[in-house]
Amino acid sequence: MKQEKVQELVSQMTLDEKIAQCLQLSPFLFKGTNKNAELTGPLLQEMKLTDAHTENAGSVLGSSSALDMIGIQEAYLKTNRLGIPLVFMADVIHGYKTVFPIPLALGCSFDRETVRVMAEVSALEATADGHHVTFSPMLDLVRDPRWGRVMESTGEDPFLNSELGKAMVDGYQGDASKLNENLEQMAACVKHFAAYGAAEAGLEYNTVNMSTRELYQNYLPAYNAAIQAGAKLVMTAFNVVDGIPATMNKWLNRDVLRGEMEFDGVLISDWGAVAEVINHGTARNPKEAAQFSMEAGVDLEMMTTCYIHELKGLIEEGKLSENLLDEAVLRMLNLKNDLGLFEDPYRGLKNNDRTKDILTDESRGKARAAGVESAVLLENKSRLLPLAKEAKIALVGPLATSPDILGGWNVYGEEKDGINVETGLREVFETVEVVSTEYTELSEEDKVAVKAAVQNMDVVVLALGEKNEWGGEAGSLATIRLPEAQYQLAKFVQTLGKPVVITLFNGRPLEVKELAESSDALLELWFPGTEAGRVTADLLSGASNPSGKLSMSFPQTTGQIPVYYNHLRTGRPQTPENKGERYVSHYLDIPNEPFYPFGYGKSYSEFELKTSSLPKELNLGESLHVEVTIKNISDIAGKEVIQVYLQDVTASISRPVKELKAFEKVALQAGEEKTVTFELTSEAFSFYNHQLEKVQEPGLHRVFVGTSSEDVDVFEVEVGGYV
Repeated sequence: MKQEKVQELVSQMTLDEKIAQCLQLSPFLFKGTNKNAELTGPLLQEMKLTDAHTENAGSVLGSSSALDMIGIQEAYLKTNRLGIPLVFMADVIHGYKTVFPIPLALGCSFDRETVRVMAEVSALEATADGHHVTFSPMLDLVRDPRWGRVMESTGEDPFLNSELGKAMVDGYQGDASKLNENLEQMAACVKHFAAYGAAEAGLEYNTVNMSTRELYQNYLPAYNAAIQAGAKLVMTAFNVVDGIPATMNKWLNRDVLRGEMEFDGVLISDWGAVAEVINHGTARNPKEAAQFSMEAGVDLEMMTTCYIHELKGLIEEGKLSENLLDEAVLRMLNLKNDLGLFEDPYRGLKNNDRTKDILTDESRGKARAAGVESAVLLENKSRLLPLAKEAKIALVGPLATSPDILGGWNVYGEEKDGINVETGLREVFETVEVVSTEYTELSEEDKVAVKAAVQNMDVVVLALGEKNEWGGEAGSLATIRLPEAQYQLAKFVQTLGKPVVITLFNGRPLEVKELAESSDALLELWFPGTEAGRVTADLLSGASNPSGKLSMSFPQTTGQIPVYYNHLRTGRPQTPENKGERYVSHYLDIPNEPFYPFGYGKSYSEFELKTSSLPKELNLGESLHVEVTIKNISDIAGKEVIQVYLQDVTASISRPVKELKAFEKVALQAGEEKTVTFELTSEAFSFYNHQLEKVQEPGLHRVFVGTSSEDVDVFEVEVGGYV
């Protein structure tokens, strides 16, 4: 449909129809589905919704199948006066039926293509079931693993998050201008705008408090990168930004999002967030909540009814301009038009059964590959791994046989389709003896069974970790430790005299010091998804070589949080020279450094890096080219992530000790050598000053090149007005 026709359609709508277009409801509230039909009547009554509301609502929040979507859309179009179709949105976060590793794990891949493929497969499957929009990518910068939704982030670094966010948008949407033709792609929704990942104390839905400069410097870049990549929607955050809830924050949404970032797509509230501004104490009642949120530019209200009940009165009383509503409705209709819904409300599903696109062997293979790319080898003492396929394995622990390996925000994947650890290992290793234990209890009977199983085996593989429900939304923890029974199990097994490999399945960084001390090898697998068991077997057997790097630091202990690599300096820093002095910035009981730093991860291969000489001086505005030669000096093919960091040594504002500015994962055969060149433009040397201007200042800069944030070579470059 041409743009003029879309605008004409807005002019034909009644005030009630326009207001309803800004409402999103769950599928069971619509006609055409039998899902939870018994709840519909009471809930409609509780929400004070009429048939007129549901017959004109703009969007559906989730749906269970293509059949369900078709039924709802058919029933809706029979009663919608102007034939405006519904748009179906859903949480498709790290896969659909084929579940990929959680986003935090994908962040550890340090690989744009791995992340893009995840999104592409997700879109392929989700559109086959009738979904049009995914509430992904989540690009909240996170520095506190107590927050359960850390699993949905790609980590603690603005640049890494930005690069992977762009890759996700590309995977979901493809060519965004051809969504009406590319029926296997879906629209992406960037969330949560803004700074949701900075909730105080890692407590879900808690307040956020930071300077505006910090917001611009570290928290906004990833959202902006995805928006510039063409993301069609943005979702508001639950938290306040500078004391005003994001959902009614006019400066944030009108000035920053719409103005500075030039976003012209749909802005949707998170679930119930419009009404929740009342709880924040910034609106007196639903009427004010509706007024302030619409004035702030929120186009679509998710699962509360402030708009549907209050906007009409506000407009008729002259308290709210109808033009603001028209803008919101136009953006909604433009989204539907971009998706081709006016030409075909079913996006091809009525004439084309696409169930063949769901949970295919090809997609499972891609999820398996993503799991391998995302796993991080934390320890490998005496090069215990990889294991020979003839090795006799005692597989012990709560995750040995558990199907709970898909990860949080797994809305549509099913445990029955997943490959657990036991199944994966039995496909590869000749002898596997299994003892399954409880997550939170280690009994004397367990110890007897474990001892008996281990006795005649060559190696013990401990499958430890979290339950899904311990993380994700509303999954905050005060202490990021596993249940003590699992640490006890690791210590007990260590006494049995066999080599011990610990495989970890979890959704957040954990306290792992005791696990590292109790094992010969420690492999962080996160929640790998549908192919979890095969990913585990691939890595333990050496069929695949670990190449993941931590996208989030692992603390020494919970009390050290937040600990992140790109922190500011202090006036009394602890240094190697003053270690042991009291009056410097340090803990009395633990080291300052994280237990495992950002960018860290081992391999079965060994690599040698050599950086070509860098210029000693650089003009302002000039790019710095960093040429790195990497060689695999082992007899095992593998991949290494080259990482380039910068430090602005002296600036008008205190700058971090280092910041990631470039990275590349390089695959090398045994003995192979490659050269990679990175271009660091003036953007990499720039930062926000107190006037919120992006500036590059002259002065000394340090360039760090290496394989983690700590394992680096250091160079110095003077940036100035040289000719």
